[in-house]
Amino acid sequence: MTSTLTEGPLSPTWSPQVGIGAHMSDPMAVSRRLVAVFAADVEGYSRLMGADEVGTLEGLTERRAILDRIIGEHRGRIANTAGDSVLAEFGSAVDAVRCAVEAQTALAQANSSRAPERRICFRIGIHIGDVMVRAGDLFGDGVNIAARLQSIANPGAVCISGATYDQVRKVLPVTFAELGALHIKNIHEPIRAYHVCAPNEASDAAPAHVAEAENLPPIPDKPSIAVLPFQNISGDPEQQYFADGMAEDITTALSRFKSLFVIARNSAFSYKGKAIDVKRVGRELGVRYVLEGSVRKAGSRLRIAAQLIDAASGAHIWAERFDGALEDVFEFQDEVTEKVVGAIAPRVERAEIVRAWRRPPSNTDAYDCYLRGLACLSPMTVEGLEQALHLFTKASALDPDYASAYGMAMHCHAHRFDLLLAEADDIAHRRSEISRLWPIVARVGQDDSVALGEAAWAVAYLLQDLSSARQLIDRALELNPNLASAWAISGWLNTWQGHPDLAIEHLGRAQRLDPGSLRLTSFAAMAHARFFLGEYEKALGLAEEMLRHSPDAHVCLRIGAASAAFAGHIDTAHGLAARLQVVDPAFGVSRLREYLGPYQKSAFVEKYAEGLRLAGLPQ
Repeated sequence: MTSTLTEGPLSPTWSPQVGIGAHMSDPMAVSRRLVAVFAADVEGYSRLMGADEVGTLEGLTERRAILDRIIGEHRGRIANTAGDSVLAEFGSAVDAVRCAVEAQTALAQANSSRAPERRICFRIGIHIGDVMVRAGDLFGDGVNIAARLQSIANPGAVCISGATYDQVRKVLPVTFAELGALHIKNIHEPIRAYHVCAPNEASDAAPAHVAEAENLPPIPDKPSIAVLPFQNISGDPEQQYFADGMAEDITTALSRFKSLFVIARNSAFSYKGKAIDVKRVGRELGVRYVLEGSVRKAGSRLRIAAQLIDAASGAHIWAERFDGALEDVFEFQDEVTEKVVGAIAPRVERAEIVRAWRRPPSNTDAYDCYLRGLACLSPMTVEGLEQALHLFTKASALDPDYASAYGMAMHCHAHRFDLLLAEADDIAHRRSEISRLWPIVARVGQDDSVALGEAAWAVAYLLQDLSSARQLIDRALELNPNLASAWAISGWLNTWQGHPDLAIEHLGRAQRLDPGSLRLTSFAAMAHARFFLGEYEKALGLAEEMLRHSPDAHVCLRIGAASAAFAGHIDTAHGLAARLQVVDPAFGVSRLREYLGPYQKSAFVEKYAEGLRLAGLPQ
């Protein structure tokens, strides 16, 4: 039965009722009412504008016209708008969800003629809640929850709260996928959430009994992906070898990630030359993600397009286009492989972290604990490190052969020391734990690049065994040359060994492989390498960038203060030094060596100490 939340129909010209005691003429009067809040936002808007401002603005204008029209047709009222986002209210939960489903269908049709990487896809979240209204705009927890639901929806999809689901589940001809209870920032109680499947998705949903009848493989516990054969759309049959080679190279590179379950080339290539239904491919191969792409030749140039798709919903997670010269075809193929793999691996990891947080804590397994631990590390704080360490320890207890969990526990011990130097007893405890975990990683993680890389960092930094750490990191990079974190750790090792130029090269590769991630390790190492090359302005800029995300990061305050002093920014140097003494009142220049780890060139340490003296830190 449709639930009406306010009296009378709503329309784009409908005027809100004024609260008790307010005056109709007062534009700042505040009223409250219960409504269905509809929040929509464009996925990847900044990326789209960066690629084509004019085309994106025109496309957004067209799609806003579609969205605004459908909202009006379903008796909704548009309240707040800001650039690529829309906030609307409905008097009926049924009207709001029906509007969202129809809007996504219409918007998908509008996108069908655009290249995948240029599509303008909205995410939509809906929640029934009490809101405040002032000058026609909506405020309050009801709005915040709808916006949060919108942010976790897949591009082109709709996510609703449990309160909304209870109102519409028996009324609308759609199906729902439960996402569990979500913990939303600044909201005390967890919010139940559901993905809305459009009517045409219902027949594709493959219930359990259908899967059993068709003998379909189960979805693995860890993220699973199939790389489909790339289409040759160049009209040149000779380019087919290149299209096939692209898919094979990407499959091989992804297979190096122990965290991924990658379908073998032969199974994926069984779809070559066939019309692809991504959802069916996902069910038949038992994967959550599908990568598809195309190759086009135009004269002496090649264009490669690739897109990563959520096989369950059909939503696009990532898309990109690459252009290169035909005469450098093999070099171009290697470059595209690195960029595609570098983009996919972190995005899949982030999608899996969101998936893990949707599950109730009582149902978590070792992999879920591991993912939750990773989520606690961004931004890096002392509290986050302790929470992450607890989760990684729990993951290894649930699965004693989980090498990555042991490696990340070593990561937490080492970075806990780095963020804020602990008491002597705690330092001894951290070193003892790293000494205990190191042989476990060596035993169960011989082919796990994440475990080996993180072990290398901890062994070098806290145990100061650079020789063993170099062996570990070289083995990690041999196993997976596309692992951004391993290149970042190699950057630190080269900095400690007195090779800042090589450190910058390795850190640059880490940032190319994972450009969307702000890694404290990478930025801090790059700042140190720049400092020791005399590039003080660049070092200061890197330190300040990370301090915006981790304001108490000891390592960034230190190198920032020394860099600012040598760059002649004395006020900035004094400010950073003062913040450092608030974070660590016992710190002085004489204790610098305790923080620096295994620097092999004393001249570097002396230069660092001089910078801190100039910044005003006590001896």
